[in-house]
Amino acid sequence: MIAPLNCNSPKGIFILKSKFSSKTMNAPVFFLSSFVIFLVTGMGAIWPNTVGSFFGSVQGWLNENASWIYILVVGNILIFAIWLLFSRLGDIKLGPDHSEPDYTNLSWFAMLFSAGMGIGLLFFGVAEPLLHFASPPIGEGQTIQSAREAMKITFFHWGLHAWAIYAVLAVILAYASYRRNLPLLPRSAFYPILGEKIYGPIGNLIDTFCVIGTLFGVATSLGYGVTQVNAGLFYLFEVPQTPLIQVGIISFITGLATISVVLGLDGGIKRLSNLNMILAVGLLLTVLLLGDTTDLFKSYVQNTGAYLSDIIYKTFNLYSYEKRDTWIGGWTLLYWGWWVSWAPFVGMFIARISRGRTIRQFMCGVLFVPTGFTFLWMTVFGNTAITRVLSGEGDQLLTAVNENVPIALFQFLEMFPGSNFLCLLGLGLVVTFFVSSSDSGSLVIDTLASGGAKEPPVWQRVYWALLEGLVAAVLLLAGGVEALQTMTIVSAFPMLFFIIIAIFCFIKSLREDFALFSAVKNPTPIQPVVLSDLSWKDRLDSVISHPRRVEAVRFLTEVVAPALGDLANEMGDRHYDVELEVNKKDSVRLVIKNKGVENFYYGVRLRTFVTPDYVPEHGENFYRAEVFLLQGGQDYDIYGYSKNQVILDAVNHYKKHLHFLHLTHSEEA
Repeated sequence: MIAPLNCNSPKGIFILKSKFSSKTMNAPVFFLSSFVIFLVTGMGAIWPNTVGSFFGSVQGWLNENASWIYILVVGNILIFAIWLLFSRLGDIKLGPDHSEPDYTNLSWFAMLFSAGMGIGLLFFGVAEPLLHFASPPIGEGQTIQSAREAMKITFFHWGLHAWAIYAVLAVILAYASYRRNLPLLPRSAFYPILGEKIYGPIGNLIDTFCVIGTLFGVATSLGYGVTQVNAGLFYLFEVPQTPLIQVGIISFITGLATISVVLGLDGGIKRLSNLNMILAVGLLLTVLLLGDTTDLFKSYVQNTGAYLSDIIYKTFNLYSYEKRDTWIGGWTLLYWGWWVSWAPFVGMFIARISRGRTIRQFMCGVLFVPTGFTFLWMTVFGNTAITRVLSGEGDQLLTAVNENVPIALFQFLEMFPGSNFLCLLGLGLVVTFFVSSSDSGSLVIDTLASGGAKEPPVWQRVYWALLEGLVAAVLLLAGGVEALQTMTIVSAFPMLFFIIIAIFCFIKSLREDFALFSAVKNPTPIQPVVLSDLSWKDRLDSVISHPRRVEAVRFLTEVVAPALGDLANEMGDRHYDVELEVNKKDSVRLVIKNKGVENFYYGVRLRTFVTPDYVPEHGENFYRAEVFLLQGGQDYDIYGYSKNQVILDAVNHYKKHLHFLHLTHSEEA
């Protein structure tokens, strides 16, 4: 079962109403998730040690007994992402066939990167390579060999696997929303097996689980990340590192995030993400140019090659012979759990900003562009730090990493000329990354709690943004942030199965969609539109004409509407369920309804274009009468067709639709 293909867009004409109101909350999700969030926060504040111990024991059991499931599932998610990238299914658009991307590539990359893991690079860019360098899983630390292995491990944890998890869930949700006209909600991924039940209690439970996981994930990051902001303030201005100061920082970041989320995706989040990228690139280039630039570029190439050469081995390596359960549980499984637990949040946000790209463009952009930048960042910061330690100049940096990770970035920047400016730039970047993570998280949660509405009420955006800050502050004061982090990572285990089932549903829908795509683009032989009733001069006139609005509307009302009306009457006489929708201003649509399978849509809509300069009589806008089908606009104009030709064109497309239904729904007797 697949949902109707979506023909709704700013340039489209086929508007299908959502099952949810766009002006109010989805009450079951809103209130149930709020109740659970307050309950868990209260328990974490009152009994932080008990809650932490319970989820810690669950995580320990999962690490010991289910580590192979984490490794196997995440490995197969990456394999699926690569297959999807190169598959013929990659030609399908995330939206109607005529849709175009809503954002430029630069803004798109900036937003998905800021939401995905931008803040993690600042926190671990120096620390993780040094930690693996000093204490590798196998072999002796602080050697040339451990330096090479440290960078391979760091690349492995921050590379394609993480972005494959995000990309796969994001493409599933974007496809369901923009191609199938379903709400942009996790529940929509299950439409092929649940059908209309996604609008009931099962769908509400799925969305509620994702709301809770997203809010706690963002709150946990906010609670831990504030320690790095405080460390930077202490390093620069000797601001005390106390819980009260940290709560004040949380309040400040939450306030900025609230302003950003109120401004919306274009007004706040996009601009802030662009600012993030400018600051991040500025800091990266400064360290690159002030360091050993040539050696860093060499290391970047070598690190990337070593990562790619070992990727299959490391993907499925569980250290089962070396018995490094503690190491893999504290590093690889921790990362896989964290990326999976963040997948609904980051996946929904990436889906929200990715309409109009093909699946291949989407997968290529989400997988390789952020990964390439991440690898460059880790090389510049990680290799520089390791080189300083190997040369004997960075002993204090290694000590800082082992004792106080948040301060490591600022001690690292202290090694360069203009260190005060660099530390201030780093501090500003930490703050802006945290704000962008918080506001994008609030936007996603608000979408979940509003039934997929694109513009939920402002008060709901403010509510979720403030709740994130409140949860982080309460648990920070009570010492329950670590317990919350453990709980969030434990929640990733059921999410693994969520993603696997969603992939199964996605493949099912894609195959049916591709059958339709093939039936339309490469149809079986059909009777062409007959043009013999036109003289060559009349045909030339129809080809070179650039009709104004009055002429186009007259053609729509005097030719297209009567033609499709005659076809509708004929199909009705043959006992088909037919509907004709006429908008005298700009569109006519014929719908032939089919029980249990996809309906047939043939519509004609007037689209406005600027008359090109090469036309002798240019100046005013002209209009094209373009055909729209089930999967969107077909980018060809039928202005000048006779009634008979319009009917034949619709019948030809109906034959293609029947061929599609035969490919996807017929069984051999």
